[in-house]
Amino acid sequence: MSGLASLPAQSQASAKPSQIVVNDSGGATQQANRKTFYNAFEKQTGVKIVNTSPVDLGKLKAMVASGNIEWAVTEIAGPDAVTAERMGLLEPLDHSVIDLSKFPEHLRNRKFVFPKSVYSTVIGYRSDTFKNGGPKSWADFFDVQKFPGPRTMQNSPIEQLEFALLADGVPMDKLYPLDVDRAFKKLDTIKKHVAVWWTTGAQSAQILIDKEAVIGTAWNGRYHSLIKEGAPIQIEWNQGAIKESAFGIPKGAKDAYWGQRVLAAMADAKLQGEYASIIGYPGVNLEATQHTDPKMVPFLPTNPENLSKQFWIDLNWWADNGQQVQERWARWMLER
Repeated sequence: MSGLASLPAQSQASAKPSQIVVNDSGGATQQANRKTFYNAFEKQTGVKIVNTSPVDLGKLKAMVASGNIEWAVTEIAGPDAVTAERMGLLEPLDHSVIDLSKFPEHLRNRKFVFPKSVYSTVIGYRSDTFKNGGPKSWADFFDVQKFPGPRTMQNSPIEQLEFALLADGVPMDKLYPLDVDRAFKKLDTIKKHVAVWWTTGAQSAQILIDKEAVIGTAWNGRYHSLIKEGAPIQIEWNQGAIKESAFGIPKGAKDAYWGQRVLAAMADAKLQGEYASIIGYPGVNLEATQHTDPKMVPFLPTNPENLSKQFWIDLNWWADNGQQVQERWARWMLER
């Protein structure tokens, strides 16, 4: 397995611990991590992984500031990963241990933030309501005459602004920097047609099942889990928003080398394929789909047919502007 070979000489400086702590978001993701990456790491190294959760940037900051670092590796949510890098909270990635050569080109030279897996926010619609096909773009999503019925969207400016700009004719490759005023102006046109602004992943897809809305947005895995059970939901991948789930090694972690080895396991194509087969959120090693359950591949953001239709959320832009935009979003949500 790539990245899991015998120890290089540099490891001699890091005495082999009996166990290390890996912090992630818990739940189904942690279970999938355990069945794939964590078990493989333990088998190869003889070092036990102890899991903690949840993901917490504040705790990471406190650990690094105090020098009392519990985690060898931690997951870091969304734009917080950029913030953690800028604040100097992370160890550099060791590219002699972690092989990113098969990742998308824009991710191969990551210095501190490891892009562990991805998920997409996509359009979903009830196929029994739109028997001749549903919306194929965000322009269609915003077109309530062509595609009538209540909508659901996430109660968050991240992605909603991008979707509004796409609906207003901005090309995917020209989204950033976001024209915030233009985005809110377009959102004004759909606001009264959004029956539910969802706040949790579980809620997002269930809204379509409960017929509170007939068109919506959700993370691809949420729709897939219901489709698998026979729900009349169709996914539209065009103009989907790809976001990464990031991991990093806390600055000053005493078991940093072993953290690099955990990330090396997470970069492995075969293990990523097994992970995606379990949970539907793939890693970004482009060879991983060769090791994924063929029935799952059409539902993955990294399936080449789907990947080419989507855009990557710019975490740097959101790290720079997120707080200000979030405050404006909160005010906008209160307006009638």
